[in-house]
Amino acid sequence: MEIKENIRYAESHEWVSLEGDIATVGITDYAQHALGDIVYVDMPEVGDEVTAGEEFGAVESVKAASDLYSPVSGEVVEINEALEDEPGLINQDAFANWIMKVKVSDAAELDALLDAEAYRNICEE
Repeated sequence: MEIKENIRYAESHEWVSLEGDIATVGITDYAQHALGDIVYVDMPEVGDEVTAGEEFGAVESVKAASDLYSPVSGEVVEINEALEDEPGLINQDAFANWIMKVKVSDAAELDALLDAEAYRNICEE
């Protein structure tokens, strides 16, 4: 299981990295392993508003479906269109194959998220 050090994590197994005021959001390596072969990703539309802690989509695998929760609030500025045709890309590399990019409305929300060590502890429980 890969956990990157320089990004933040939600307890619901989403990761977020911030560059300027744009947050890139995906699901963690732990989550994609738990789900198994991902067959569909339900993503928001560009222009949608997302709220930290609120559902923004879902991931479906051959085993289960799992809701996705936004780790930050803001406006969706991009979605990973490659996942529409190849949702299994997340299984190949959960960090390279992000789900959405959000123009963050409150960067302080990231302070409430987990660092790599805290997320690793959750995954080991």
